[in-house]
Amino acid sequence: MESLYNKKAVSLNKFFGFYLFAVFMLWIKTYIIQVTQFNLGVEGILQQFLLILNPLGSAMLFLGFSFIFKGRGKYALLVVIYSLMSILLYANAVYYRFFSDFITLPTITQTQNFGDLGGSIISLLKPYDILFFIDVFLLIYLWLSKKIQKDNSKIRYKQAIAVIAFAIGISALNLGLANFDRPQLLTRGFDRSYIVKYLGMYNYTIYDATETIKASSQRVLADSDDMTEVINYTKSNYAEPNPEYFGAAKEMNVIYIHLESFQNFLIDYKLNGEEVTPFLNSLTKDPNTLYFDNFFHQTAQGKTSDAEFMLENSLFGLPQGSAFITKGQNTYQAAPAILKEDGYTSAVFHGNSGSFWNRNEIYKSFGYDHFFDANYYDTSSEEDMAEYGLLDKPFFEQSLDLIKTLPQPFYSKFITVGNHYPYKMNQDLTTIGKADTGDASVDDYFQTARYADEAIEQFIGELQKSGLYDNSMLVFYGDHYGISENHNKAMEQIIGKEVTPYESANLQRVPLIIHVPGMQGEGGVNHTYGGQIDLLPTLLHLLGIESQNYVQFGTDLLSKEHNEVVTFRNDDYVSPTIYSIDGKFYDAKTGLPLDDNQLEKANEYKKVVDYKLQLSDKVVNGDLLRFYTPEGFTKVDPSQYNYNKDITEETDNEEK
Repeated sequence: MESLYNKKAVSLNKFFGFYLFAVFMLWIKTYIIQVTQFNLGVEGILQQFLLILNPLGSAMLFLGFSFIFKGRGKYALLVVIYSLMSILLYANAVYYRFFSDFITLPTITQTQNFGDLGGSIISLLKPYDILFFIDVFLLIYLWLSKKIQKDNSKIRYKQAIAVIAFAIGISALNLGLANFDRPQLLTRGFDRSYIVKYLGMYNYTIYDATETIKASSQRVLADSDDMTEVINYTKSNYAEPNPEYFGAAKEMNVIYIHLESFQNFLIDYKLNGEEVTPFLNSLTKDPNTLYFDNFFHQTAQGKTSDAEFMLENSLFGLPQGSAFITKGQNTYQAAPAILKEDGYTSAVFHGNSGSFWNRNEIYKSFGYDHFFDANYYDTSSEEDMAEYGLLDKPFFEQSLDLIKTLPQPFYSKFITVGNHYPYKMNQDLTTIGKADTGDASVDDYFQTARYADEAIEQFIGELQKSGLYDNSMLVFYGDHYGISENHNKAMEQIIGKEVTPYESANLQRVPLIIHVPGMQGEGGVNHTYGGQIDLLPTLLHLLGIESQNYVQFGTDLLSKEHNEVVTFRNDDYVSPTIYSIDGKFYDAKTGLPLDDNQLEKANEYKKVVDYKLQLSDKVVNGDLLRFYTPEGFTKVDPSQYNYNKDITEETDNEEK
C-alpha cells in the first residue's frame, strides 16, 4: 500500500501529473452526474459513447488554462477552475430537480427573484449533495498539504500546445459524431437536453452564452424592414372570429384568475373518492362557461412570467431566461394598452413583491394602469403567508376592496400563489388528505390545489354579492405544470398509467375556463387544441374587438380557422392528429409511433412550428414592435406609469 502511494505521489509531484489527476476526476464525476441527475433520453451505443466522451475534452481544455501561470500560481488557477466547474455542475443538478431544465445565462440575471425563493430552494437540497464536492476537497487538500512537492518549473510551450490540441481534437471528434447522429444539432434550436446529451454540460454552457449574446445583439441590428416578414405572417395566419361568439362579452369587465402550477388532470380528479377541485369542476359544467380540455401551457424557463407574457401579448416567451426580465423595456402591443382604446382601466393584483419577475417594470411597458403588489396588502400575519406571498384566501379577501375602486369596464388579473412548489401547507388549513405515493411533492399537491379551489369559490361568492359578477367575464388559466418529469414514478400511481414521452406531453395540459354571464347554451366542453399564445385573440374577439391589425402569433380558439398545432417552446408540438416529442412523432390518439405514410405531414407541421418560433423571437429580441403601430393604437409610454402606493393613493384622492 505504501509503495502504491509513493508511486502516485511521485506522479503528482509533477504539475502535469497533478493536472492529469484533476482531469480524470472531473471527467468521471461529470459523467456520473450527467447519467444520474439528468434525464437525457440516451439511446443506442453511439449516444452512450458520446456521454462518456464529452466531459473529457472540456475538462482537459478548461483545466489546461492553468498552464498559462508560472510557479505555484498554476496550481491555484487549476483548483479555482476545477471548483467553478464543479459548482456549475451542482447548480444545474439542483435547478434540474424542479425545472427539468438547465441553467442559462439569462436565468442567472434573474437574481431579484432569489430572495423570495426561500424554502423552495431548501426543499431541493439533498443530504448526499456533499458528494458533489468530495473531489474538490481532495484536490484542495493535495494542493495545500505537504504530501506532494510543488513543481515550480515552467510548463514547456510545446507540452501546453500538445495538451490543448489534444483537447480540441477530442471535442471536434465529439461534435462530428454528434452531428452524425443528430444533424444540424447547433442550428435547429433543439431542446437544451440534446445539447447536454451530445456535447456535455460545459460545452452546453458555451453554446448558451453564444446564443444569448447573439439574441442580445439582434436589437442593435434590427430595423423597420424586419417587420415586413412578421406582419405578412401574422396577417396571413389570422383567424376570422366566430360570429356566434364575437362580442359575447362586449363591454364586460375582464377578470383573469391565474391558477398557479395547476395541471388539467386535477379537473374532475378524485383522491380517495373525493373531488380535489369541486368548485372548478362545477364551473366547467355551467352553461355560461367554456371549458377547454385540450389547452396546453407553452412556457419555458420563464414559467409563470412566460404564461403572463403570452396571454398579454400573444408572443412566445424566450428560449432562454425570462422576457419579463431581459426584455422589460421593449415596446409591446399588450392587452391593457389595446383595451385602453375602448375605455378599459387595467390592474394586476398580487400579494408578493412587485419586483419579482420584474413585474413592476414590464407592466408599465404593457400599459397597466395599476399594480397592487404586497405593499397594498396586510402581510403582517405569518399564518396568512405562503412561500411566494399572501395565501389565496386572505389575498382575495383583501383584493375585493381594491377591485371596487377601479372604474368600469376594467381588465384585471389576480395572481395566486397558494398552489406553488413545494406545496407545503399548515395542516390546519387543509380540507383534504394527502396522496400516498411516497413522493412529498406529489402527495402534498392535492392539498394546496384544494385550498386554491376553495379560495376561488369564496372570491366568486363575494363578486356576486358586490354586483361585479354579472357584468364580468371570468377567465381561469393554469400557468404551467405543477409536477415535473422528475416525479413521473409517483405520477404513474396518480394517473394509473406509465408516463411515456407521449403521456408526459398530455400532462402539459392546464385548465382554461372562460365564464361569460348570459352566454346561456353557448358553453360546454370544447375539445379544440390550443395554448396560452391563443388567449389574447380569443379574449379580444369575445369582447367584440378586432385583432387583425395587431402582431399576434396565436389564433382565436373559437374561430373555425383556428390553428390546432400547439407549439412548445422547445420545438415540440401537439395537435389532434400528431404529437412531436423529442424529435419523434406519435399518433395523437394511440400514442404509438407514426406510420411512414404520415411522416410527411408531421414534418410539415414541424417546419411551421420552427418558423413561428423564429419569427416570434425575432420580434422580441429585435424589439420590432417599436417600428410598427397599428391604426387606432396608442404606443405605450412607460414613464407615464407609477405603481408606488403613496403616489397611487394621492392620485385616487385627487380624482375623488
